[in-house]
Amino acid sequence: MKVIIIALAVLLALAGFNSVFSVRQDQSALLLQFGRIVRSNYQPGLHFMLPFVQQDVKFDKRILTLDARPERYFTAEKKVVNVDFYVKWRIANPALYYQATGADETQAAARLSPMIKDALRFEFSARPLEELVSGGRNDVTRRVREQANVSAMRTLGVQIVDVRIKQINLPESVSESVFKRMRAERMNLANALRSSGEEAATKIRADADRQAQVLLAQADSQSSVIRGQGDANAATIYAQAYGQDARFFAFYRSLEAYRRSFGQGHGVMLLQPGSEFLRYFDDGGKK
Repeated sequence: MKVIIIALAVLLALAGFNSVFSVRQDQSALLLQFGRIVRSNYQPGLHFMLPFVQQDVKFDKRILTLDARPERYFTAEKKVVNVDFYVKWRIANPALYYQATGADETQAAARLSPMIKDALRFEFSARPLEELVSGGRNDVTRRVREQANVSAMRTLGVQIVDVRIKQINLPESVSESVFKRMRAERMNLANALRSSGEEAATKIRADADRQAQVLLAQADSQSSVIRGQGDANAATIYAQAYGQDARFFAFYRSLEAYRRSFGQGHGVMLLQPGSEFLRYFDDGGKK
């Protein structure tokens, strides 16, 4: 009797345990009966089910990440590029997701990845490499997200939240030729800049030389004017001094001439004894 009671108690405990399940805030759940979905819209909290007949399947409602391996694509000009990307997605329709993947996240990623790759292949084939590298990524990822999201929602019950391109790399065989071309373009640009700089420097030097010549000519002209004015002033002063005392002025001019002629202390002058230049050395100079 005790054995039967214990067995019934264990059976009731198991039945009670299997008749209750909980759903967290970050989860969604399905209720299955013999593999068939009987309910899907469960709110977070505690719920009941028929023990041993029904079972619950829970899904993560949070955003999941699909980090795909780099894939090779062709651009509009038939250049090969290796594209590394990742996808953010979440389960939007748990019932459809369960029917399509059996609640297996690995299988879901395996079916989702080709959708993204096909959309990327189409977008890359329609754009040149320069546009993709310079600023076309945002437009590409937006269009890929929109296109892939339609297929993913219809077939998997999955919403594509975001698609991001991490890197766009050229194959090594192509990178070297591209780098050589870029190096040649930069060298041509540097040579052009150097030539324009030398041309500008030549113009600046020529303009500076012209301005220097103009300044020198103006300075010579001003110095000639000033010199002429000084000579005129000197002649005026001489004339005034001569008018005041002609004999003294003649004597002073002779002394100045002697100083300039004999002031160095060397040199020889050949003059006639009766020369006017030596008149103040003669007794006759007294008169």
